[in-house]
Amino acid sequence: MPRVHIKTYGCQMNERDTEQVSQMFVERGYTMTARDEDADVVLINTCSVRDQAEQKALGKMGMVRRRRIPLVTGFMGCMAQSRGSELVDKANVDLVVGTQKYHRVVDYVDEIIRAKEAKQMDDERFSIVDVEEETASQNTIRDHTLKEKQASAFVSIMQGCNMKCTFCIVPYTRGGERGRPIADIVEEVKRLADRGVKEVTLLGQIVNLYGRHEFPAVDGKSPFVQLLEAVHEVPGIQRIRFTSPHPIGYKKDLIEAFTYLPKLAEHVHLPVQSGSDAILKRMHRPYTTARFTELVERIRAARPGISVTTDVIVGFPGETEEHYLETRQMFENIRFDNAFVFRYSKRRGTPAAEMEDAIQVPERVKEERNQDLLGVVNRIALPMYDALVGQEVEILCEGPSKTNEERLTGRTGSNRIVVFDGNPERHVGEMFKVRVTEAGHFTLFGDPVLHA
Repeated sequence: MPRVHIKTYGCQMNERDTEQVSQMFVERGYTMTARDEDADVVLINTCSVRDQAEQKALGKMGMVRRRRIPLVTGFMGCMAQSRGSELVDKANVDLVVGTQKYHRVVDYVDEIIRAKEAKQMDDERFSIVDVEEETASQNTIRDHTLKEKQASAFVSIMQGCNMKCTFCIVPYTRGGERGRPIADIVEEVKRLADRGVKEVTLLGQIVNLYGRHEFPAVDGKSPFVQLLEAVHEVPGIQRIRFTSPHPIGYKKDLIEAFTYLPKLAEHVHLPVQSGSDAILKRMHRPYTTARFTELVERIRAARPGISVTTDVIVGFPGETEEHYLETRQMFENIRFDNAFVFRYSKRRGTPAAEMEDAIQVPERVKEERNQDLLGVVNRIALPMYDALVGQEVEILCEGPSKTNEERLTGRTGSNRIVVFDGNPERHVGEMFKVRVTEAGHFTLFGDPVLHA
C-alpha cells in the first residue's frame, strides 16, 4: 500500500484532525511516514487564521512538487474550505477537502489512485473537491494513534463557532457550533485512560460554549460543566485541560467548577484580543475591559495560584496609539502569566477586511506595538518563573525535550515547561514532582524528587 505524509499547520484542533485522518489511513492499510520525500501521498492540513499560515502551506506544496510529483497531493482544512476548487489550479493538486469531510479523505485518495491506475487522466485531469457541509461530521473525530507511553491526548468535543468575531475566518471555514454527545466523549476518554493516558485536553473553537444549543442545562449547570464532571469521574485520568474558551462562556457554574473538580488543571487560556473597549466593539467581542478584568479576578479567587494566559491582537483596523496604550495598561493591571501577541493580519472574507472606514495601521507600527507589549509580558511573567526556584512542582513527563533530546520535559498543571535529567523508561508518561533549580526564558529546570 502507498505511504502517506500529512503536514499540519495551525492549532491543536488541526493536529487532532490530522491524527484522526492518519489513523484512518493506517486502518485502511496505508503506511504513515514522517518525511514527504518518502511518501506516495502528500497532504497538507491547512490553517487560515493568518495569511502567513496559508502562504506556508502553498509554499510547502510547491516545494514538494518541485522536488518530485507524488502519486496524490492535496489540501485539507480551513484554507481548503475557504478556497475550494481554486487550489486545484493554483497549486496543481489532486484533492481539496474541507473541514467537515476529514472522514472521507481516505476514500477520496483511494478513488484518485484507482483513477490514475486506470489511466483515466489521459484525456483530462481527475481531481476531487469536497467542501460541502455534512451533518454530524463532529462525531467522526474520535480515534487516536498513540505513541508508546503517551500520557496526554487531545479530545475533540465540538466543531464550529457562532461568535463571528470580525477578524476571524473560522466561522466561515468550520461552520456553526456542533457538539458531540457527552456519553460519546466520555467513552472516548475511557478508552484513552485504558491505554495509559493520564491527561486529556478538551478541544473546541469556543470550548466552554459546548452544547449550548443542543443539550439542556441540568441543576443550573451548563452542558460544558456537565461534561467536565463526567470526564472527572473517569478512572485513570489525573488532569483535565480545555482550550480555547471565550470570556462569555465563563458563567458562574464553570468558575465554581474550579473549586470542586481538583483534576481541572490550574491554568486557563483566556483570549482577550484587545484592552480597548472601542476596539473590542469593532472586533465584535461582547465584553468590556472592566468585565474581562473582573472575570480574571473571579477565576483567580476560585483557584488560588491558577495561571492565566491570553491572546491579543495589535494593529487592528482603527487602533490608535491611545487604544494601544489602553491595552498595554490592562496588561500591567492583570499581570498575565504569559501571552501570545499577534499583529493583525487581514483575512479575505472577514468583516474586518472590509473596514474601509478604519485607519489601517502601518506594518512598522504593528511591529513596534508587538515588541513593546511582548516586553511588558516578559517583565511581568518571567519573575513568576524565578519565584519557583527551590520549590517542588508536579509535572506530567511528555518525553524528550525539543531543544535537547538527552533531557526530558514535562508540564506543570499551570502549563509551565520543566526540563530535567531523567530516565525515559522510568519517567516518560508518569506524573511526579520535580524540584526547580533554575528558571530560564519561560522554562524551568530541575531534578526529579524521589518517587516509587
